[in-house]
Amino acid sequence: MANMCKDRAMTTRVAVLVRDGVMPMELGLVHQLFGCARSSSGDPLYEVVTCAVVPGLIRTDADFPIHVERGPEALDDARTVVLPASHEPDETETEGRLPADLAAALARIPDGARIASICTGAFVLAAAGMLDGRRATTHWKSCEHFRRLFPQVELVPDVLYTDDGDVLTSAGEASGIDLCLHLIRCDHGAAVANEVARTTVVPPHREGGQAQYIRRPVPEPAASTTARARAWALEHLDRPIALRELAAQDALSVRTFTRRFREEVGISPLQWITGQRVELARRLLEETDLPVERIASDSGFGTAASLRQHLQTELGVSPSGYRATFRGAPRSEA
Repeated sequence: MANMCKDRAMTTRVAVLVRDGVMPMELGLVHQLFGCARSSSGDPLYEVVTCAVVPGLIRTDADFPIHVERGPEALDDARTVVLPASHEPDETETEGRLPADLAAALARIPDGARIASICTGAFVLAAAGMLDGRRATTHWKSCEHFRRLFPQVELVPDVLYTDDGDVLTSAGEASGIDLCLHLIRCDHGAAVANEVARTTVVPPHREGGQAQYIRRPVPEPAASTTARARAWALEHLDRPIALRELAAQDALSVRTFTRRFREEVGISPLQWITGQRVELARRLLEETDLPVERIASDSGFGTAASLRQHLQTELGVSPSGYRATFRGAPRSEA
């Protein structure tokens, strides 16, 4: 996982900058996910607003327009700006050149704010120079065109989203859900993000490095899947899990199981298990007062040193630092 947000208090206003051709789904998912985020006392954690370069009627890719009341001034005090895709390509997508009015709007974004794109919204960030020398992604169908227009960007074509701290990109529409949940998790922790996911009935977490799409998205009716093994693993994270044990849960050979697991999940079984252990450790750090040594044992890392190493790798923070960020607990040497 990429960088954990360091200044949660500043992430209050989320501004969605839309253009003609916006997809209603992409606009709606930002409002729905951030709008569902609540504090422990039930207070909204974000104010989500929609704005346009020129307020008024904005065409969508559906058979209805939307009326946007706010202009680019709404970006002035935004702490997170989200750029959905447009299905009416302009010179940004055809020539890699940013229109002057759009450039002026982006210039209003305050220093220190995050900016994120959904789908081909990444073309806008690239045309603005925000992705130069950075890792980024976009919809897999647009990757070759994107690479031709913006060779200075380190395009990663087969991931759900990328996080470079203050600039984030995601792939197709559904991966925008993953990106928004990731941002909420960075700001307010796994418990808040998981509650948002439960409220909106979506998976609580998919790593950004998972594959954008699966070549065989729906297994043949007679074929086995790896779902049983994954469910079993989640019940046994506190102990070592061998690949042969996982394969046995679905009555598959290790070789077949590993191949199908990658097809269905997008990462290797070992990567998935490690990620699930990190998630369990995060929840325990946020929601319990268990000592770090106990959390390391319960999440399958064995020792506090191993847990510390994995959290440092994944989040860039120690267990005590993570707990202090999301619970206000005093830091220790762990």
